[in-house]
Amino acid sequence: MTHIDINKPILDKNDRLAQSNKELLHKKGIFTLDLMASPGAGKTTAILATIEALKDRYNIAVIEGDIASNVDALKIKAAGIPAVQINTGGICHLESDMIRSALDQLPLDNLDFIIIENVGNLVCTTEFYLGEDAKVMILSVPEGDDKPHKYPGIFQTSKAVLVSKTDTLPVFDFDMDDFNKTVGSLNPKAPIFPVSAKSGEGMSDWTEWLVAQIEAKRLS
Repeated sequence: MTHIDINKPILDKNDRLAQSNKELLHKKGIFTLDLMASPGAGKTTAILATIEALKDRYNIAVIEGDIASNVDALKIKAAGIPAVQINTGGICHLESDMIRSALDQLPLDNLDFIIIENVGNLVCTTEFYLGEDAKVMILSVPEGDDKPHKYPGIFQTSKAVLVSKTDTLPVFDFDMDDFNKTVGSLNPKAPIFPVSAKSGEGMSDWTEWLVAQIEAKRLS
């Protein structure tokens, strides 16, 4: 029996376009982050806190991916940051051709750092390379510490992991030690940053890591 993998041509085409995105962003010296999480994990809130910490040092833009609406892009624009909204119309992830269309709308010659907020999803966002320098995921405390067992792929793909909403730890049964141990077994090189965008806890460690990535890109 012949088995036909219909995903392979789709991913091959996506990867070719992603490589073109990567070459363009490298030429412009822009560090690009693909931020992944489930819906409600606090991606946009974390992005706004990150922008607030780094906006005086770097020129930043955001590409917002959602199935529908432009609510998050409006929040970013209200903070004075260029933002492009991508509505996928039901697709559960962003693809490299969508990113290229968004890049064409941004002032690339004046940017240092682009944050891509991917569609809320813990599965298929990991499979599609967009031309980014790093994939990073956010898991919120209310989601539970068992998610690395259920969705190992996103933790293995991520260059760093943020645990958001740590101000809610007293309310939820989240075992941080067990979480760290499990993620460490899946991806020993990925740093874990417990953060609260609300209180500011842990944000400086996260932004210092980002600064190191951005500066390394400038020197590459």
